[in-house]
Amino acid sequence: MFEILGIETIIAFVMASVVLSLVPGPDNIFVMTNSALKGWKVGFFTTLGLCTGLIGHTILVAIGVSVIFQTSALAFNGLKILGACYLVYLGWLSLQSNELKIGSSGADNVNRSYYITGIVMNLTNPKVALFFLVFLPQFVNPIDGSVTIQIFILGFLFILSALCVFSSVAFLGSFLEDYLKKSSTINKNINKLAALVYFALAINLFFV
Repeated sequence: MFEILGIETIIAFVMASVVLSLVPGPDNIFVMTNSALKGWKVGFFTTLGLCTGLIGHTILVAIGVSVIFQTSALAFNGLKILGACYLVYLGWLSLQSNELKIGSSGADNVNRSYYITGIVMNLTNPKVALFFLVFLPQFVNPIDGSVTIQIFILGFLFILSALCVFSSVAFLGSFLEDYLKKSSTINKNINKLAALVYFALAINLFFV
């Protein structure tokens, strides 16, 4: 890895990745909200899902498919609509739920559900694909060897950076769980709050 990219390039890339992961955005908000509402395990599995989705974007950039989203407005808008509709669907499910059990995040099916949600949310966001398409090649030098291998290495390093940052966000967000449990007002409207976050993320994806 060090022979292909060089230690200086790796350090610069990891630092940039950590900073970009720390910038408040839909992913951070999503992880923080899930962790606060259902505990750190759900937040962590959401993080794992988002990072798994990044593997897909890395592969797309490596084989050049992401160029389609940069050159085709139809493909770009189509994926945005799909992602926004999925988030609206999740919001609708939250509104239909009579009760949201805070603290039940240990169940395997709940963790699996949020893991899959993280994957779908990430893969249906064309902005992430375009970000990878623009960001990763900046640290690639064809002289140092295979461009494809360099892209995969950089994608792996970015995923590790995002995993560390988002896991920290999930851990910090979990401290809000006890407060939410004790607040009767928030408890009664917890599903509406979750739905509001999903709808806000959908609007952000579609219009911003």
